[in-house]
Amino acid sequence: MEMESAGHEKAGFCRRWWTCLKALPENLTAKVTEFASKIKKIGKDDPRRVIHSLKVGIALTLVSLFYYSRTLYKGFGDSAMWAVMTVVVVLEFSVGATLGKGLNRGFATLLAGALGVGAHHLASLSGGVGEPILLGFFVFLQDREILELAHKRMSTILIGGATCVIISIVVFPVWAGEDLHNLVAFNLEKIGNYLEGFGGEYFGTSEDEDCKEDKSFLQGYISVLNSKSTEENLANFARWEPGHGRFRFRHPWKQYLKIGTLTRQCAYRIEALNGYLNSGIQAPTEIRRKIKDLCTTMSLESGMALNELALSIRKMTRPSAADSHIERSETAAKTLKTLLKSGIWEDTDFLEVIKVATVASLLIDITNCAQKIAESVHELASIVQFKSVDPTVSPEKSESSKVKLGAKVDCPQVSITVREPSPSSKENGNSQALTPVPSVVVL
Repeated sequence: MEMESAGHEKAGFCRRWWTCLKALPENLTAKVTEFASKIKKIGKDDPRRVIHSLKVGIALTLVSLFYYSRTLYKGFGDSAMWAVMTVVVVLEFSVGATLGKGLNRGFATLLAGALGVGAHHLASLSGGVGEPILLGFFVFLQDREILELAHKRMSTILIGGATCVIISIVVFPVWAGEDLHNLVAFNLEKIGNYLEGFGGEYFGTSEDEDCKEDKSFLQGYISVLNSKSTEENLANFARWEPGHGRFRFRHPWKQYLKIGTLTRQCAYRIEALNGYLNSGIQAPTEIRRKIKDLCTTMSLESGMALNELALSIRKMTRPSAADSHIERSETAAKTLKTLLKSGIWEDTDFLEVIKVATVASLLIDITNCAQKIAESVHELASIVQFKSVDPTVSPEKSESSKVKLGAKVDCPQVSITVREPSPSSKENGNSQALTPVPSVVVL
């Protein structure tokens, strides 16, 4: 019996191993396919990340020559490994982050080297009695060839840092300042799209009811709420970057943070406003109808103003087109305040009035936020000297409105016959009798 049970256990063990061995190619293929799909998704979301991985590989390959090349290794020895470690630590996704880490590491290395040399010199001056004590205190300085060691390590660290900075700037550079610029404009766009569609969603206009498939614009503000840390990091990295493209050195990145802060304040109010889109807590339609036009105007005009401000930031043009939308939204807000103070709610349930009044109050606050954002964008445009454009005619409209001379237009021939009263009809007072005049043919 014991032999039979041992045989069964051995057979079961072999069967399990055989099953795992048979499934190994299939599992390996699945893992490779999953890894490839992740790489593909990353490449679609942000191709710059794939390029960044190639940049890291190039930098590591270059500095590894100091360790694997015999000629270079003789000059630096084991200190060549510090160049590889520097690349791993310093090379970041953006140019600003790489410059910041590289300079900080370089300054720290210089300071540590200076302290080490100073401590060694102090120990040598203390005589035969004090030198062992100081060297024992500064354990890391027990090497007699301290100057040579410091020189090698400092050289390899500087070589690694310089390699990172050069590759980061030369090979498909990613600028943190440009990312911050686009992020602030994109956040304004999300808030503007929400406000443009809020009136139709809350008051249920027929035009918006036909487009119930795409509601993604109602969720765009959520990412704006959590953008503070990203904006601050990008602004810190951007301060390290040299002038590039449309952004000069010492660009006013703090102004972008100010605009981002005001945008988040607007998003917080929108988060509260979004709760009233739930039909379970909405006021009756007849109550909402009393403030429908004014609230829709405020929401629409504020949204259009924010979209115009986002476009002006993106293209770095003066936001003159947003001023008219801000004025109309402010006028609607003042009218709504007057309406809320009037006696339109006398025969209405107080609890239902509170819901409508809260929505109106939030929209008024959002209108004020939009005005502050417009002022900040105007201030940015003044500091950076954005380009001025004609607010009445856009480049697209001006191009489409031009008539091309010499172009052939296909249209049918039109024959027009003009009739005028004959002299005899005038004398007889008959205005109906008309004398035909030769027709005019228009081509």
